[in-house]
Amino acid sequence: MNNPKIPHKELVADWQALMRTFIRPEDVAAKTTLLKYMEQILFGLHDFLNTHVGITEEVSLKELSDQYTDTLISENPEEKLAAVISNIIEKTAPNAVNVASPYFTGHMTSAIPFFMVHLKTITAALNQNVVKLETSKILSIIEKQVLAKIHRVIFKKSEDFYLEHVQNSRTSLGGFTENGTLANLTALWIARNTQLGPKEGFEGVDKEGIFAAFKAYGIEQSVILVSELGHFSLKKAGGLLGIGNNNIISIGLDSSNRIDIAKLKEKINEIKNSVHKIKILAIIGIAGTTETGTIDPLRQLGEICSENNVHFHVDAAWGGPVLLSKKYKHLLDGIELADSVTIDGHKQFYMPMSSGMVYFKDPCLMDSITYHANYVNRRGSVDLGIKSLSGSREANSLVLDSALKIMGSKGYALLIEHGIETAKDFADEINNRPDFELITMPVLNILTYRIFPKELRLQWNESEEVQRKINEKLNEINIIIQRLQREAGNSFVSRTTLKAHKECCENIVVLRCVIMNPMTNINILREILDEQEEIYKKTL
Repeated sequence: MNNPKIPHKELVADWQALMRTFIRPEDVAAKTTLLKYMEQILFGLHDFLNTHVGITEEVSLKELSDQYTDTLISENPEEKLAAVISNIIEKTAPNAVNVASPYFTGHMTSAIPFFMVHLKTITAALNQNVVKLETSKILSIIEKQVLAKIHRVIFKKSEDFYLEHVQNSRTSLGGFTENGTLANLTALWIARNTQLGPKEGFEGVDKEGIFAAFKAYGIEQSVILVSELGHFSLKKAGGLLGIGNNNIISIGLDSSNRIDIAKLKEKINEIKNSVHKIKILAIIGIAGTTETGTIDPLRQLGEICSENNVHFHVDAAWGGPVLLSKKYKHLLDGIELADSVTIDGHKQFYMPMSSGMVYFKDPCLMDSITYHANYVNRRGSVDLGIKSLSGSREANSLVLDSALKIMGSKGYALLIEHGIETAKDFADEINNRPDFELITMPVLNILTYRIFPKELRLQWNESEEVQRKINEKLNEINIIIQRLQREAGNSFVSRTTLKAHKECCENIVVLRCVIMNPMTNINILREILDEQEEIYKKTL
């Protein structure tokens, strides 16, 4: 940042100064500043965030970016630690986004429990690298244990099964990744490798490549099927795995925004009867879509995959932790039929950024992505990095393991149930307001709606052409209101575009609300609607 230089004693990067900076605060002022802010962060996190962090920037992104144009690294230190920390708190934090605000309901990034900062700090301080036992030791053991705990919640295997595999060095129940994107990629990488695995005269797709695999299996194309609301990480996987992102085929939705089973079966039959030889590598069910929070009919999907000998992957990055709620776990009925499941730790496990996980029903499936290196993951070793897309990786498992002990499954269930039930109350509130229209009824804790003024609603049934024009007007209105509310900085909901089920309208712009902050209640949500109404009446 281009800050005016305040005259002070010039700092020098010599060995003595380096050792002092490396080991401890360089002076009393630095220690005092650290204690001043870290005490607030560690013991009053949410008060600290509400005091120092803005919901949105009052200054424009252009103005901010103009302040950050210096591209030279100083040869000697520019500031002492105390000044750097003060700058972060006083200049950076106010222009960051206060995702912990109960009025910030637009994204899947939310408040975290205060103790997560403690756990993350300790994890960073230990600086363990779970790529290898030599750089992690007990942390690799803890990772296998916590993976087994979540695997048991998903797949419900026997006690004997988990005793056999929890610390088995030859098998893997899953793995931690940096995020859900890498977890999905890992699952589909394994699906590809097992569906196009070794056979007589062929060493497998991972060794010989996609062209040789197609030749060995007598096919011209391979595809993955998922609903239109599939996460965009799945398209990335298609490109990275060499099958082409055009071959991540979208299946239409039913009236509840779930994958349409009839359309899926129709597509499978079309593929089977095609003159081209096409292999389905995987079918994906979504347990909590990012746009509407809906859950695909997992049991039906699992049965279809079994009938067709296809890998069944469930993207439960959002909805997976709902399994901890006795009250709502039935919503994910059939997830135990999956071959692989993705869950994000930094979503409804309320962990800090960033953590993902992938789980496999068959403890031997991860063998298909085994890689070795003489300097780190040697053949015959039991390092976790042997079966991981990532190389060096922090011990996020310590954070989740500790959080499960602190919260218990019931504690997480209470958070999840609050979100689901508050979303239902919010849906009722929207339905009771004449200037709003609920678009998707919440299944979990995400819903979409739009401003639909009553004067336009009265004109709706005149003709399809009128409906089309009204929909265009509504799209414009909702884009403007979402932008103006965000810029005002009092509260935030996001927006997205959904395909309309009405013939007259191709797409509709909707406001999207994600309720996962336990401090967000119906009164706050009413305030958000009130503000949107006021913006509409004053501006449009």
